[in-house]
Amino acid sequence: MMESMASFSGTIAETTTSLLSSEYTSVVSINLFVTLLCACIVIGHLLEENRWMNESITALIIGVCTGIIILLISRGKSSRLLVFSEDLFFIYLLPPIIFNAGFQVKKKQFFRNFMTIVLFGALGTLISFIIISLGAIAFLGKIDIGLEIGDYLAIGAIFAATDSVCTLQVLSQDETPLLYSLVFGEGVVNDATSVVLFNAVKNFDLSHLSTTAGLQLIGSFFYLFITSTALGVATGLLSAYVIKKLYFGRHSTDREVAIMMLLAYLSYMLAELFYLSGILTVFFCGIVMSHYTWHNVTEKSRITTKHTFATMSFVAETFIFLYVGMDALDIEKWSFVSDSPMTSVSVSAIVLGLILVSRAAFIFPLSLLSNLTKKSRHEKISFKQQITIWWAGLMRGAVSMALAYNQFTSLGHTKKRGNAIMITSTITIVLFSTVLFGLMTKPLIKYLLPKHGGSMTSCDSFVTNSTVPLLGETQDSVSELFPPLEPNEAGQSIARPSSLRMLLTRPTRTVHYYWRKFDDAFMRPMFGGRGFVPFAPGSPTEQNAQQSWPEEDKH
Repeated sequence: MMESMASFSGTIAETTTSLLSSEYTSVVSINLFVTLLCACIVIGHLLEENRWMNESITALIIGVCTGIIILLISRGKSSRLLVFSEDLFFIYLLPPIIFNAGFQVKKKQFFRNFMTIVLFGALGTLISFIIISLGAIAFLGKIDIGLEIGDYLAIGAIFAATDSVCTLQVLSQDETPLLYSLVFGEGVVNDATSVVLFNAVKNFDLSHLSTTAGLQLIGSFFYLFITSTALGVATGLLSAYVIKKLYFGRHSTDREVAIMMLLAYLSYMLAELFYLSGILTVFFCGIVMSHYTWHNVTEKSRITTKHTFATMSFVAETFIFLYVGMDALDIEKWSFVSDSPMTSVSVSAIVLGLILVSRAAFIFPLSLLSNLTKKSRHEKISFKQQITIWWAGLMRGAVSMALAYNQFTSLGHTKKRGNAIMITSTITIVLFSTVLFGLMTKPLIKYLLPKHGGSMTSCDSFVTNSTVPLLGETQDSVSELFPPLEPNEAGQSIARPSSLRMLLTRPTRTVHYYWRKFDDAFMRPMFGGRGFVPFAPGSPTEQNAQQSWPEEDKH
């Protein structure tokens, strides 16, 4: 009896020691990772003037160097501090990045070029997905790496996801807002579309392929796209209504900031709960919050939320690229391909070639289609701009990595040779495209789009107010939306065309015009926004600092 008690006590002691040791190891790892994040920020600041480098490349290089050091210290056993988790990426890191993209998006340019952005981001991504998937079946199928049809379709979705961060850091919003809007908008919609496609493929029964099954896949895609967008808009409107009616700012700005952050995160988690696209949901939630909710809070909350969302997004992006750099040297994955390194190189080269071809296959034809719908020469996308847009989408980043891990690993570990080859190939493509293409981005854009080359177009001349992060605050006048036509040769003014004719010739501006009327008449009075916030102490529209609460409550 005493021996069994002693044995039991010894087991408990060993377990406790093991747990404490594991917990201490995690604390050490987190300390080192936070230190590396600080180093990335400091080095990025020092390299701010050198636009050849950017935060992504800096984090990748620091991650690779750290991985080499850890590899030497551990004598080849490991190169990373943390084990990658799909939940870590999709639940904690991705939401702030995508929400901030929607919250900071320049709405006026985004919706003015909405049809072109959707063409590139949705239809273009679908074309890219098809070409990469078919190319993977045709070329990678000849290389016996043990992949199935579902894996090939997943590869199409994984490598259809772009990462245009390097190009966006070089482009100027003030000098080329049209081009910046197209690249930025396409990048966000592309990420959402890629994830929707990936989820649709993963949840699809590939054992019975037919025309009906293909139509079901397309129907599933559009269902996810529409419902995810609707959920994001609904959550954003809910946040605006709640903050407008309850006046959190009368007591505490902290509550305003907290409710905005929590409802934004809730929109993403609700999408995941109902198997929708969290990226699309949280992106449109960010747009709606910036249009309505942001104007219903106090001035302090507006400044706080702007910088809080941007900071969270920046840290999450840096964290991801830092981890990708460290994981690039993971021995477990490379050990599977060590006996046939040329196989991994061949797969990487084939996929990279498919990325180049698939992007060119939709950028130039869809740009031509977009130009056919525009009457003014200044509104058309020039060939040099098309090359810039094509180049901007060649880089692959965090979304591709996360989807690849989701498809080809289990809890951060790879057990099959084919899966290991795809993971190492994805890492190679991300490193190669981000570093090489990223370094070449500045000279290419400088050559194609000289700073003072060409005059600003009417669409490009819109300059934002640096103190307001959101475009669309100033609304187009009727004369701006429907400029009067020039007098004819007889000196008589030509009558303004009918709404139907204007809808056919200038659909985007016409839709904007009618949306603005609907927004002013119904949406803003109900959900708040610029010009419709109740007069309350501390509110953005406070006109009289001496106004008392009892007087306010009488309204």
